[in-house]
Amino acid sequence: MEGECRAPQARSSGLPAGGGGGESPGGDAPLPGSSGSSSLLQAEVLDLDEDEDDLEVFSKDASLMDMNSFSPVMPTSPLSMINQVKFEDEPDLKDLFITVDEPESHVTTIETFITYRIITKTSRGEFDSSEFEVRRRYQDFLWLKERLEEAHPTLIIPELSSHKKQGPGLLSRMGQTVRAVALSMRGVKSRPEEFMEMNNFIEIFSQKINLIDKISQRIYKEEREYFDEMKEYGPIHILWSASEEDLADTLKGVASCIDKCCKATEKRMSGLSEALLPVVHEYVLYSEMLMGVMKRRDQIQAELDSKVEALTSKKADTDLLTEEIGKLEDKVECANNALKADWERWKQNMQNDIKSAFTDMAEENIHYYEQCLATWESFLTSQTDLHLEEASEDKS
Repeated sequence: MEGECRAPQARSSGLPAGGGGGESPGGDAPLPGSSGSSSLLQAEVLDLDEDEDDLEVFSKDASLMDMNSFSPVMPTSPLSMINQVKFEDEPDLKDLFITVDEPESHVTTIETFITYRIITKTSRGEFDSSEFEVRRRYQDFLWLKERLEEAHPTLIIPELSSHKKQGPGLLSRMGQTVRAVALSMRGVKSRPEEFMEMNNFIEIFSQKINLIDKISQRIYKEEREYFDEMKEYGPIHILWSASEEDLADTLKGVASCIDKCCKATEKRMSGLSEALLPVVHEYVLYSEMLMGVMKRRDQIQAELDSKVEALTSKKADTDLLTEEIGKLEDKVECANNALKADWERWKQNMQNDIKSAFTDMAEENIHYYEQCLATWESFLTSQTDLHLEEASEDKS
């Protein structure tokens, strides 16, 4: 079989999986890569100004995630913005770590752009050094992703969450449209059943994860509105207590309870932005990327089908067609094997990530309600004891 059938898989929706050592268009130093499967370590959000070619990295483990790319009411990003990816040949082997951090603005007479520091630490022998440090800009990440997709069209390579404002040119769009129409006209005559099932899964998954994403955003928005309204009641009760001498202690107690509940609500909102929203949105991006992977697989299959049909009808040189069909058969087999291997890893990671996100959120909600309930119960108990004591004094 010709070609390499495997390449690394990464679980972050922002930073493409590391490819081979080669150089990127942004500088002389290489972008280190790996040839094993991969998974995501803790990450932060990288959110650029709207005037730039934005690169945003979403992950499930950050202090205050900047979700402004898909909701105007999300919290702002922290000062420390880090994205880490670890590549592993084996589940327990941790020998390659890549960190993306320290966005830095550059202003020239021609353009303004932002670069990121990339630090790679490894113990692998194929590298000349155990640590590399370079700076790269958005186009370099995009270039790497495109090269990986060209070399490995059916591998699940994470999708960049933002796209350049200026899309492809007219001729490029026309070419893409013509190819898409030709493929739809030609169709895939012999798609294996397992890929039919895979495609159906992706379509259903895409619908559900997009719905969950919208609902999650709405919940966060409503939670923010509730928080903003509730935090005004504390000061109101404090002012009220100044004009009600007999009720001053009670009103101040209510204000104290409201303040504690506000802090608990704020913590829960932070948990929502850290534990659920970024994970859900990451898999929204994955659903879009998976459709692209399936389309590329079908294009390879359709090309093979067309050659086989041409050979059957003897519309061209049979010797040449036979040779091309042999190469395409190897290409289809390689593409199918790569997709099947990555599909199982991705599916398992997805199930674990989403289960963990919803479990963490459920535990956070339980803790929140228990904390608020305990706060008000304590206040009511103290008020009841106070009234009983006052009543006892009156009787005596």
